[in-house]
Formats: sequence, C-alpha cells, structure tokens
Amino acid sequence: MDARLAVRARAGLATMTAVTALLYAIQCVNMATFGLLTRWFGIRPRDVSSLPDIVTSPLVHDPTGWGHLAANTLPLFVFGFLAFLAGIRQFLTAVGLSWLASGTGVWMFGGNLLGAPSITVGASGVIFGLFGFLLVRGFFNRSWWQILLALVLFAAYGSVLLGILPTVGRGISWQAHLFGLAGGVAAAVILRPRGRVAV
Repeated sequence: MDARLAVRARAGLATMTAVTALLYAIQCVNMATFGLLTRWFGIRPRDVSSLPDIVTSPLVHDPTGWGHLAANTLPLFVFGFLAFLAGIRQFLTAVGLSWLASGTGVWMFGGNLLGAPSITVGASGVIFGLFGFLLVRGFFNRSWWQILLALVLFAAYGSVLLGILPTVGRGISWQAHLFGLAGGVAAAVILRPRGRVAV
C-alpha cells in the first residue's frame, strides 16, 4: 500500500467511524423521545414544508428499535470506506449526489400517491448510491482493479438491488433506493477521468 492510499485508508476509517457514532447517537435520542426526530426530520412526500428534510432524513432511523439502523450500519461503513479510498472529492461527490437524488426522489414519488401520508427516514438511499458508484466507476475509469472490486461487491451484495423494485415490501422505500442508486451512478459519470486512463 503506497503512502497516499494509507493516508486515505486511515482517514476513511476515521470518517466512517465518526459517521457511525453520530448515527447511533441520533438513534438514542430518537428512541428516547419516542420518534420525535422521525416526525421532525423525516421526509413527508410532496409536502413543501418537508423539503429541508431531504437533508436530514438519512440521519434518522426507525425509532421502534435498533434493527433498521443495524441493517444499514455495515454496508454504509464498507461502501463509504471504499469510496473514500478514491479521495475526499470522490467520496463527497458520491455521498452528496446519492443523498440529494434519494431524498428528492422520495419527496416527489414516495409513499402512496393516493393514500395516507407517510414519513421516510434512513440512510439506505445513500447506501444504494455508494453501491452504484462503486459498481460502475471502474468502467468509466477503465480501471481493472476497480472493476474487480465491483465484481466482488456485486457477488457479495448484488441481491440488494432487488430493493429498487416497487415489490420490495411494505414499509420499505424503493424510491429512496432507486433514486439513490441513480445518484451514485451519476457521480461516477461526473467524476470519470477525461483524457487519461486510470490504473
């Protein structure tokens, strides 16, 4: 491992550890207040007053238990760390576009268009975005090691892509997954090298 990659690895571990700690601290507050943060900061689709919640909703999880956050923790940590290895600019772009695309998609198309209002929270849209970014960036970069990593990740986590289907299940926001994935792919397109070939 060269010195630059080692520095990025340490920074990535520190960053994702801090992010994980923050999410668990927020979850403790949310559970202690019986879901107050969910009601305040979750996305309510097509409610103009809820547009700012696009920024906050990935930080909040289901207040009824630890299962939602626990299920998101490992993939978020792994995908975030791997994206960070490419550098802080690539990491922030991938996270930012995944975050924005996921939240915007949920706000526009989330819930039941004709049914009762719903609230959407959770980091899964960002997770799908990072996954999409890691899956396709190697093809844009023409990087064999990134393509190999994508194949390994697909073998390990590929089944989660079923989560972009409307049939994924009750209480799961396929819109967050689908639009988050699209945001991650968009990040890979935007960050593709121009005029050089990655190694």
